[in-house]
Amino acid sequence: MLAVRERAQGRIVWHKPVGRVVAEFQAIACSDTDGIVMPPPKENVPLSLNRVGESWCPNCLATIRAEK
Repeated sequence: MLAVRERAQGRIVWHKPVGRVVAEFQAIACSDTDGIVMPPPKENVPLSLNRVGESWCPNCLATIRAEK
């Protein structure tokens, strides 16, 4: 699944991107107003993530699973 990362309190949280990057802002599935500013490139991230210090945003993961 393509995802964009956010650094939060020393951890990496993966979000489902929505649409294109506009004016250096990437909208994310879990919020109508929040997003990632100056986003890094999107990466292919497994849904069953088992990397130390990394996790999926619970709301983005629920959105992805609901779409399947």
